[in-house]
Amino acid sequence: MRWWGAAAAAAALTLTACDTAPPPPEQVVQLAVDTGWPTIPAGAKFGEVSAVDVDAAGNVWVLHRAGREWIEPFPTTPIAENTVFKFAPDGKLVAQWGAGLFIMPHGLSIDPRGKVWITDTGLEQVFRFSPEGKLELTLGEKGVSKQDAGHFGRPADVAFLGDKVLIADGYVNTRVAEFDTAGTFIKDWGDFKIAHAVAVDEQHIYVADREHAKIEVYDHDAKPVATWASPAGNHTYGLKPLGGGRLLAVEGRDSADRKRAIIRVYAASGTVERSYDVGLPGENASLGHDLAIGADGHIYVTDVPGGRVVRFSLPSQ
Repeated sequence: MRWWGAAAAAAALTLTACDTAPPPPEQVVQLAVDTGWPTIPAGAKFGEVSAVDVDAAGNVWVLHRAGREWIEPFPTTPIAENTVFKFAPDGKLVAQWGAGLFIMPHGLSIDPRGKVWITDTGLEQVFRFSPEGKLELTLGEKGVSKQDAGHFGRPADVAFLGDKVLIADGYVNTRVAEFDTAGTFIKDWGDFKIAHAVAVDEQHIYVADREHAKIEVYDHDAKPVATWASPAGNHTYGLKPLGGGRLLAVEGRDSADRKRAIIRVYAASGTVERSYDVGLPGENASLGHDLAIGADGHIYVTDVPGGRVVRFSLPSQ
């Protein structure tokens, strides 16, 4: 009887384990990326790659952590090496700056005037720089986390709507905060579980509500329009409009918390048209974190653990 009881208990545990086992990783088409792009010069310290954007001239701006890893509590000393790299469209490194400025750089966005906006989750601040790296504006109080007009809670991303600056805020706070281009607070809105990315098109504002595994859609007055859930329950990290209400998104983790780099193309209705994998082979080898789209159709995705930014094009349908 004792043996039977032990065997039954073991069988029950096995069944329970099977019931709670995570689903297998989603299988989508593996998309080829441009090998050899970009060119990283010998001696340049390139690390966790957090953000990417493309300016009006087609130059690709990349924010990375130059050897620093996201380990909490964050350090208090700035990263000594350059963290902002500017690549020409052909992948040649043409400028770099940012040494000694950031603790945990996270988001980078180029505004319509060519200014470079950077969020730092360690400093709890948002900065605007000239393209040459001259500091022009600082928002937030260094090292202080609050949800009010003068503070942030690990700000993540920046987007632009006319003369408004929208800040996804963020890891600790639960909102999008609006400012004018001079840095004056306008309002805040939303109730997110990590507002990780924000993007704007001709009609809508899109927010990657990362830990809710959803993309929230608003009109330009911040009124809710729709909610687009990831078809696999994955976590959206970055998004950019494709025009006509369509959206491109990158998912950095799946529903079982495995690191991934899955690309989704959303129709204006919120349904997924296509999905691709741009990650490295191997479990947890890649985490897609941010993306950008060039005027020439090239797409750029940052891969944090892979320490890289990749370029590719969507296949024609």
